[in-house]
Amino acid sequence: MDTASLSIKVSVIIPVYNAADFIQETIQSVLDQQLKPIEIILVDDGSTDNSAELCKVYTSGNENVYYYHQENAGVSVARNKGLLMAQGAYVYFLDSDDSIDASFLSSSYEQLSHNQEDLVIIGEAYTKRFPQVMALPTCAAMWRKEFLQQHGGIQFPEGIQPCEDGLFSHQLLAMTNKIALNSAGIYHYRQHEKQNHIRSLVEVDSVLAQIPIWFDILRNFYNKHKLMPKKALHLALFLEHEPFEFRLLKMQLTLAQQESLTQLIKKFYQEQVQPYLTKEDFNRLSKPFQLFVQSSNFENFQKYYLQYLNGLRTRGKVYMLLARLIMLPKKRRKFRKQIIEKYKL
Repeated sequence: MDTASLSIKVSVIIPVYNAADFIQETIQSVLDQQLKPIEIILVDDGSTDNSAELCKVYTSGNENVYYYHQENAGVSVARNKGLLMAQGAYVYFLDSDDSIDASFLSSSYEQLSHNQEDLVIIGEAYTKRFPQVMALPTCAAMWRKEFLQQHGGIQFPEGIQPCEDGLFSHQLLAMTNKIALNSAGIYHYRQHEKQNHIRSLVEVDSVLAQIPIWFDILRNFYNKHKLMPKKALHLALFLEHEPFEFRLLKMQLTLAQQESLTQLIKKFYQEQVQPYLTKEDFNRLSKPFQLFVQSSNFENFQKYYLQYLNGLRTRGKVYMLLARLIMLPKKRRKFRKQIIEKYKL
């Protein structure tokens, strides 16, 4: 780490692609951070709108804002390029259509630098899942740059989207136990129709075609680092979260696509995870995923899954009735929220 990098606490890397409607608010939210000094690295991924001009306005008036242009190559290439340019002790990846609260970086930096942890998980939605965290979106993690450099072979996979951030973070999470938590970090997530996760639910064929590539990346990674059986649960949780929950259960698939994806996930599980997973670890998986890996096909799983959901909702409705007995309104609202989340009401 050179002298220049020691003076920069956090490098904020922002990949930019046709983000003219949002990029000014995004950049300004970083400039308004309480933490100083920081740097902003804007990587324009071949935008065809006026994103470049808007970005350059900020570089001319701020010595720690840098702009780089590349031919359109995807968000992974842009983030990897930004990481090569980063001079900060820590790195945060921010999407160009979102923004962060003024104390976001300072509160995260404080937690991360206190004991020289390798990363900090940010936001209540993500910290409450700890320690069973198998992957993180870019918004939910700040990384120690030296740790990223030590594992330089792990990068955002090119040509992959969605799940490029999930694969990146999953591999890095497998390489460390030095993790800090910052539930106080507030991230302002912008909802709009062009968001990648919304597009991925519609562009089904494109997503399904990428999942075998996800599995190749994971297979090579776990074999290279000889992480089994130690990290069998970590890999199982990724399968449960990404291809099973996010893709098989949430995407609008035909019956043929459901069965094809079912067999793909089960095959990878049976070959790469099941031989190493202890009974105790298996019991830590969600009940739906347990039903899934034990089923013979998707139709068989679906029958038992519907029965499971009906039972879950019945229990949830009973607890909602019991919530009425809680006299304090604040505690009653909190209890109801927990019931809705847990019992899928």
